[in-house]
Amino acid sequence: MPISKEEKQKYVEQFGKGAKDTGVPEVQIAILTHRIRELTEHVKEHKKDHHTRRGLVQLVSKRKKMLKYLMRANAESYVHLIKELSIRG
Repeated sequence: MPISKEEKQKYVEQFGKGAKDTGVPEVQIAILTHRIRELTEHVKEHKKDHHTRRGLVQLVSKRKKMLKYLMRANAESYVHLIKELSIRG
């Protein structure tokens, strides 16, 4: 299920630097995390939905690359984001 405008705006306000700043890695990672959590629940329910499982793996890979970039570019923001989103242990 796609993310609603209100949910997306919530992430932009929480992690972005401005009201319309959707391009920063922090916001993109937060939105990807939301989608990953929704798809994870879907895959748990529908175990044979391999098409969605493949999409989920691609999203996780994309988020991993963005987190790696953020860690290099801004380690302080990376640590804050990890804590806020409760990812990586």
